[in-house]
Amino acid sequence: MKISVESVSKRFLQHSIFRDVSLLFEAAQSYALLGANGSGKSTLLRIIAGMQSATKGKVIYSKDNLEIAAEDIFKELSFCAPGMELIEEMTLNEMLHFHFSFKAVYPGLSVSQIIDIIGLQAAKDKFISNFSSGMKQRVKLAQAIFSNTPILMLDEPCTNLDQAGVEQYRNWIKEFGKNRLVIIASNEEREYDFCQHQIKMEAFK
Repeated sequence: MKISVESVSKRFLQHSIFRDVSLLFEAAQSYALLGANGSGKSTLLRIIAGMQSATKGKVIYSKDNLEIAAEDIFKELSFCAPGMELIEEMTLNEMLHFHFSFKAVYPGLSVSQIIDIIGLQAAKDKFISNFSSGMKQRVKLAQAIFSNTPILMLDEPCTNLDQAGVEQYRNWIKEFGKNRLVIIASNEEREYDFCQHQIKMEAFK
Protein backbone atom coordinates (compact mmCIF):
# COMPACT_ATOMS: atom_id res chain seq x y z
CA MET A 1 0.00 0.00 0.00
CA LYS A 2 1.28 3.46 -0.94
CA ILE A 3 -0.14 6.95 -0.73
CA SER A 4 1.40 9.56 -3.03
CA VAL A 5 0.70 13.22 -2.25
CA GLU A 6 1.52 15.21 -5.37
CA SER A 7 1.94 19.00 -5.22
CA VAL A 8 -1.03 19.47 -2.89
CA SER A 9 -1.94 23.00 -1.79
CA LYS A 10 -4.82 24.32 0.30
CA ARG A 11 -6.29 27.81 0.55
CA PHE A 12 -9.19 29.17 2.58
CA LEU A 13 -10.40 32.31 0.83
CA GLN A 14 -7.21 34.37 0.42
CA HIS A 15 -5.26 32.54 3.12
CA SER A 16 -2.80 29.83 2.07
CA ILE A 17 -2.63 26.96 4.59
CA PHE A 18 0.19 25.08 2.85
CA ARG A 19 1.73 24.93 -0.61
CA ASP A 20 3.08 22.20 -2.92
CA VAL A 21 3.14 19.30 -0.48
CA SER A 22 4.69 16.23 -2.11
CA LEU A 23 5.07 13.18 0.11
CA LEU A 24 5.14 9.39 -0.16
CA PHE A 25 3.64 7.20 2.56
CA GLU A 26 4.40 3.48 2.41
CA ALA A 27 3.00 0.36 4.06
CA ALA A 28 4.26 -0.79 7.47
CA GLN A 29 5.74 2.65 8.18
CA SER A 30 4.62 5.28 10.69
CA TYR A 31 4.58 9.01 9.99
CA ALA A 32 3.95 12.09 12.13
CA LEU A 33 2.62 15.34 10.64
CA LEU A 34 3.94 17.99 13.01
CA GLY A 35 3.19 21.65 13.53
CA ALA A 36 1.64 24.25 15.78
CA ASN A 37 -2.09 24.90 15.83
CA GLY A 38 -3.10 26.35 12.48
CA SER A 39 -0.15 24.86 10.61
CA GLY A 40 -2.45 22.72 8.45
CA LYS A 41 -1.55 19.25 9.73
CA SER A 42 -5.17 18.26 10.43
CA THR A 43 -6.31 19.70 7.12
CA LEU A 44 -3.62 17.75 5.25
CA LEU A 45 -4.59 14.56 7.07
CA ARG A 46 -8.24 15.01 6.03
CA ILE A 47 -7.17 15.65 2.43
CA ILE A 48 -5.06 12.48 2.43
CA ALA A 49 -8.04 10.57 3.85
CA GLY A 50 -10.29 11.88 1.08
CA MET A 51 -12.48 13.77 3.55
CA GLN A 52 -11.60 17.23 2.23
CA SER A 53 -10.61 18.52 -1.17
CA ALA A 54 -7.30 20.15 -2.03
CA THR A 55 -7.14 23.50 -3.79
CA LYS A 56 -4.43 22.12 -6.05
CA GLY A 57 -2.68 18.78 -6.54
CA LYS A 58 -3.83 15.21 -5.98
CA VAL A 59 -3.54 12.20 -3.71
CA ILE A 60 -3.07 8.75 -5.25
CA TYR A 61 -3.61 5.47 -3.42
CA SER A 62 -2.09 2.30 -4.84
CA LYS A 63 -1.84 -1.34 -3.88
CA ASP A 64 0.39 -3.85 -5.67
CA ASN A 65 1.23 -1.05 -8.14
CA LEU A 66 -2.45 -0.63 -9.08
CA GLU A 67 -4.24 2.64 -8.38
CA ILE A 68 -7.24 2.45 -6.07
CA ALA A 69 -10.38 4.27 -7.22
CA ALA A 70 -11.34 7.29 -5.12
CA GLU A 71 -14.69 5.75 -4.16
CA ASP A 72 -12.92 2.67 -2.75
CA ILE A 73 -10.37 4.44 -0.56
CA PHE A 74 -12.64 4.37 2.51
CA LYS A 75 -12.34 0.56 2.57
CA GLU A 76 -8.60 0.84 3.13
CA LEU A 77 -8.44 3.28 6.05
CA SER A 78 -9.61 4.05 9.55
CA PHE A 79 -9.72 7.61 10.86
CA CYS A 80 -10.00 9.22 14.28
CA ALA A 81 -10.19 12.92 15.15
CA PRO A 82 -11.43 14.93 18.15
CA GLY A 83 -14.30 16.44 16.16
CA MET A 84 -15.75 13.08 15.13
CA GLU A 85 -19.29 12.48 16.31
CA LEU A 86 -20.50 9.34 18.06
CA ILE A 87 -24.14 8.22 18.04
CA GLU A 88 -24.97 9.29 21.55
CA GLU A 89 -28.41 7.67 21.57
CA MET A 90 -26.72 4.25 21.37
CA THR A 91 -25.11 2.26 24.16
CA LEU A 92 -21.41 1.45 23.84
CA ASN A 93 -22.25 -2.14 22.90
CA GLU A 94 -24.72 -0.99 20.24
CA MET A 95 -22.32 1.65 18.91
CA LEU A 96 -19.45 -0.76 18.40
CA HIS A 97 -21.63 -3.47 16.87
CA PHE A 98 -23.01 -0.86 14.47
CA HIS A 99 -19.52 0.37 13.55
CA PHE A 100 -18.18 -3.13 12.95
CA SER A 101 -21.14 -3.98 10.76
CA PHE A 102 -19.49 -1.91 8.00
CA LYS A 103 -15.82 -2.12 9.04
CA ALA A 104 -14.25 -5.53 9.58
CA VAL A 105 -13.00 -6.06 13.11
CA TYR A 106 -9.26 -6.59 13.70
CA PRO A 107 -8.47 -10.32 13.31
CA GLY A 108 -8.91 -12.31 16.48
CA LEU A 109 -11.04 -9.72 18.27
CA SER A 110 -14.73 -9.42 19.05
CA VAL A 111 -16.75 -6.41 20.20
CA SER A 112 -16.86 -7.85 23.72
CA GLN A 113 -13.07 -8.21 23.74
CA ILE A 114 -12.62 -4.65 22.46
CA ILE A 115 -14.81 -3.31 25.26
CA ASP A 116 -12.59 -5.19 27.73
CA ILE A 117 -9.42 -3.85 26.11
CA ILE A 118 -10.57 -0.23 26.38
CA GLY A 119 -11.57 -0.76 30.00
CA LEU A 120 -15.25 0.11 29.61
CA GLN A 121 -16.93 -3.20 30.41
CA ALA A 122 -18.90 -1.59 33.25
CA ALA A 123 -20.28 0.99 30.81
CA LYS A 124 -21.12 -1.31 27.89
CA ASP A 125 -24.89 -0.86 28.35
CA LYS A 126 -24.74 2.86 29.12
CA PHE A 127 -25.65 5.48 26.52
CA ILE A 128 -22.72 7.27 24.87
CA SER A 129 -24.38 10.57 25.86
CA ASN A 130 -23.52 9.80 29.47
CA PHE A 131 -19.83 9.18 28.79
CA SER A 132 -17.10 11.60 29.85
CA SER A 133 -14.96 13.24 27.15
CA GLY A 134 -12.13 10.81 27.92
CA MET A 135 -14.40 7.78 27.60
CA LYS A 136 -15.70 9.07 24.27
CA GLN A 137 -12.15 9.52 23.00
CA ARG A 138 -11.33 5.91 23.89
CA VAL A 139 -14.37 4.80 21.88
CA LYS A 140 -13.27 6.90 18.90
CA LEU A 141 -9.79 5.42 19.05
CA ALA A 142 -11.21 1.91 19.38
CA GLN A 143 -13.30 2.33 16.23
CA ALA A 144 -10.17 3.23 14.27
CA ILE A 145 -7.44 1.10 15.82
CA PHE A 146 -9.49 -2.11 16.06
CA SER A 147 -10.82 -1.95 12.50
CA ASN A 148 -9.11 -4.30 10.07
CA THR A 149 -7.71 -1.72 7.65
CA PRO A 150 -4.17 -1.40 6.26
CA ILE A 151 -4.12 2.38 6.91
CA LEU A 152 -4.65 4.10 10.24
CA MET A 153 -4.95 7.90 10.45
CA LEU A 154 -5.16 9.67 13.82
CA ASP A 155 -5.57 13.38 14.48
CA GLU A 156 -4.46 14.49 17.98
CA PRO A 157 -5.28 11.02 19.36
CA CYS A 158 -4.69 11.80 23.05
CA THR A 159 -7.21 14.65 23.22
CA ASN A 160 -9.15 14.42 26.52
CA LEU A 161 -7.19 11.37 27.70
CA ASP A 162 -5.66 11.16 31.18
CA GLN A 163 -2.24 9.57 31.69
CA ALA A 164 -3.73 6.08 31.94
CA GLY A 165 -5.58 6.67 28.67
CA VAL A 166 -2.38 7.87 26.99
CA GLU A 167 -0.59 4.69 28.07
CA GLN A 168 -3.49 2.63 26.71
CA TYR A 169 -3.23 4.43 23.37
CA ARG A 170 0.50 3.85 23.13
CA ASN A 171 0.10 0.16 23.94
CA TRP A 172 -2.66 -0.25 21.36
CA ILE A 173 -0.54 1.36 18.64
CA LYS A 174 2.42 -0.83 19.56
CA GLU A 175 0.35 -4.01 19.34
CA PHE A 176 -2.25 -3.24 16.68
CA GLY A 177 -0.32 -0.77 14.52
CA LYS A 178 2.15 -3.40 13.35
CA ASN A 179 2.38 -3.85 9.58
CA ARG A 180 -0.02 -0.94 9.00
CA LEU A 181 0.59 2.43 7.43
CA VAL A 182 0.10 4.84 10.34
CA ILE A 183 -0.18 8.64 9.95
CA ILE A 184 -0.59 10.84 13.02
CA ALA A 185 -1.21 14.60 13.05
CA SER A 186 0.03 16.04 16.33
CA ASN A 187 1.98 18.66 18.23
CA GLU A 188 2.39 16.53 21.37
CA GLU A 189 5.43 14.28 21.51
CA ARG A 190 3.69 11.59 23.55
CA GLU A 191 1.32 11.01 20.62
CA TYR A 192 3.98 10.43 17.96
CA ASP A 193 7.47 9.85 19.43
CA PHE A 194 7.40 6.23 18.22
CA CYS A 195 6.89 7.26 14.57
CA GLN A 196 9.67 6.37 12.15
CA HIS A 197 9.25 9.54 10.09
CA GLN A 198 8.49 13.12 11.12
CA ILE A 199 7.17 15.71 8.66
CA LYS A 200 7.16 19.36 9.69
CA MET A 201 4.36 21.41 8.17
CA GLU A 202 6.41 24.61 8.37
CA ALA A 203 8.37 23.30 5.40
CA PHE A 204 5.31 23.87 3.18
CA LYS A 205 4.49 27.49 4.03
